[in-house]
Amino acid sequence: MNAATKLPLELGPIHFVGIGGIGMSGIAEVLITLGYAVQGSDAKASKITDRLVSLGATFFEGQRAENIGEAAVVVISSAIKKGNPELEEARRRKLP
Repeated sequence: MNAATKLPLELGPIHFVGIGGIGMSGIAEVLITLGYAVQGSDAKASKITDRLVSLGATFFEGQRAENIGEAAVVVISSAIKKGNPELEEARRRKLP
């Protein structure tokens, strides 16, 4: 059995809550490089988020439920607290 399972490219947008952090941005960059549609939000734009946008990511400044959009998967930073509107929206939709 293979320990790693490859994600299907037809996955749909992958949304990162807290995409501007060093860990989350690195994961997002790898996924962009592999051809996945990546979007995400953070409290403020930064050089890190500017770089992700230059690579093809969609960035939302501020965190609002509507930022999730058509995301198929939501990745949450450990810095995100309970009650975050994007986290709550992802849970409401039962997104993985």
